[in-house]
Amino acid sequence: MTTRLTVAQALVRFLAAQYTERDGERRRLIGATWGIFGHGNVAGIGQALVEHADVMPYHQGRNEQSMVHAAVGYARQSNRLSTHAVTTSIGPGATNLVTGAALATVNHLPVLLLPGDVFAARPADPVLQQLEVPYAGDVSVNDTLRPVSRYFDRVTRPEALIPAALQAARVLTDPVQTGAVTLALPQDVQAEAHDWPEEFFAERVWTVRRPGADPAELAEAVRAVRQARRPLVVAGGGVHHSRAEEALAEFASATRIPVASTQAGKGSLRHDHPQDVGGIGHTGTATADELARTADLVIGVGTRYTDFTTASGTLFAHPDVRFLNLNIAPYDGHKLAGLPLIADARSGLGELTEALVMHGHTVTDAYVAGYTADKERWERRVDACFAAGDDAARPTQPQVIGALDALVDGSDIIVNAAGSLPGDLHKLWRARSRDQYHLEYGYSCMGYEIPAALGVKLAAPERNVWALVGDGTYLMMPTEIVTAVQEGVAIKVLLVQNHGYASIGGLSESVGGERFGTAYRFPAEDGTFTGAPLPVDLAANAASLGMRVLRATTVRELREALAEARAAGTPTCVYVETETSDTVSGAPGAQAWWDVPVAETATRPSAVRARELYERHVSTRRRHL
Repeated sequence: MTTRLTVAQALVRFLAAQYTERDGERRRLIGATWGIFGHGNVAGIGQALVEHADVMPYHQGRNEQSMVHAAVGYARQSNRLSTHAVTTSIGPGATNLVTGAALATVNHLPVLLLPGDVFAARPADPVLQQLEVPYAGDVSVNDTLRPVSRYFDRVTRPEALIPAALQAARVLTDPVQTGAVTLALPQDVQAEAHDWPEEFFAERVWTVRRPGADPAELAEAVRAVRQARRPLVVAGGGVHHSRAEEALAEFASATRIPVASTQAGKGSLRHDHPQDVGGIGHTGTATADELARTADLVIGVGTRYTDFTTASGTLFAHPDVRFLNLNIAPYDGHKLAGLPLIADARSGLGELTEALVMHGHTVTDAYVAGYTADKERWERRVDACFAAGDDAARPTQPQVIGALDALVDGSDIIVNAAGSLPGDLHKLWRARSRDQYHLEYGYSCMGYEIPAALGVKLAAPERNVWALVGDGTYLMMPTEIVTAVQEGVAIKVLLVQNHGYASIGGLSESVGGERFGTAYRFPAEDGTFTGAPLPVDLAANAASLGMRVLRATTVRELREALAEARAAGTPTCVYVETETSDTVSGAPGAQAWWDVPVAETATRPSAVRARELYERHVSTRRRHL
């Protein structure tokens, strides 16, 4: 039996019939499609979505990049078991996908991209928005998506859709390979009819694997843990992807080994779990970073060991430190010359815990007492950062975080990605549930927060979802506020105005750049941007896009506005200007180094001093072999 449909119609029908399953939980693989239409997809995918609106929900986006961010937010909140598709026209719409695709692939989060493409039959050459490449007739702008996609195919004939679609679904559901998947669709092929076998549209379930550990690797891992005197767990995003939070808590409780977390792994343990010691690395806590410096065994669980986590190779300073890497991806499992334990995080942790409990293994009382006391001291520093001496004063950024921290419960979700907020949040935020802390820090993409919050809210409509946004990242991509208003998706936006790129400003100052080009100010007489702050009103901008806006100028007004926003059933923004003068207390400084190269030759004193400090730090870096 066959059914005659266009390529686009067949693809939509196929996607609507794909499912994932893990631990008995069955989810639709593609929950909805985002789209912005142009001549490259309006008569193909656009028409197909109208034709099959009963089986494929549609969301109207305002920016192609932000549509990908929304899909990624949805995918992460769905534990990678479900995602969204994104369709765009050929040309600038397609190339706008590249940043979002890179973000998805870097973070191992599935998203399906369906950009239109130039005519396969080449009736006119070039057509509108076609990139002419003299040395290759089969290249289009969509080829920019190849290096940022986990799978890429260009469907130049109708019958080629069948293997391409099956491969796309395979990669999207593979816990090792998943990321952005691109099917480039020439606009003439999208509209071409074909006789499709009915089997192509049958329901298909893709099982998300949970492989266990190899017995030899497990035995070696058990020996390594038992021999260690100062072990430390580094929990990465793989803990969340695997839903291994309970397994990690059982492992930590049984062995009393402290657990530090990366940005992606924060919340793997609740903040009040006895073994949780907070964030690790350049944006980590003093407790976790001191444990890292003295650890003789680092047990990485689902982490990629980025430079922020390792302090650019300077953090793990014990002369005999070894690494044990529990990871489903062999590439990550072998990093830092570590002992690989290649397995699903939940499966591997369960097997490791069982073996260690059988041996009665636990760390010493002295080790536990030491990190427990350090953790209590750090918590007192957090309390001091959150405290407001004067409720009528303008709040600092840590006080803004503290006001929100005091208001929420475990059902709230906070979304952030870039600026100075990630560092403060990693040090200060007290995660109350496994998925409360949603930080995109693999790509740290400015503009991610608002569209991602929209995607998260679509995946968890019953929960309060907060997009924490600085003025710099807000200006990058506020457009999906319109979508939230249009669809009545009640996200909360906490918009912090500090008149510039605060994070890069601080970094610039530390490396001798003197905050050049980082403030949102008028030019001064010397031509530098050090004059008065720009008279922009971002609260008015958010209101003009249809969002309800609550302004707060003091700590007291901030608390009241946050409470009102949390109770609101419509998209609501809380706008606050923070105190940024040098005389007020901010978050604790970096507890570990991060390598940002400093000019080797310079005449300005600030750069000369920064280079001297840089060379001292570089001298402590080591390669773990």
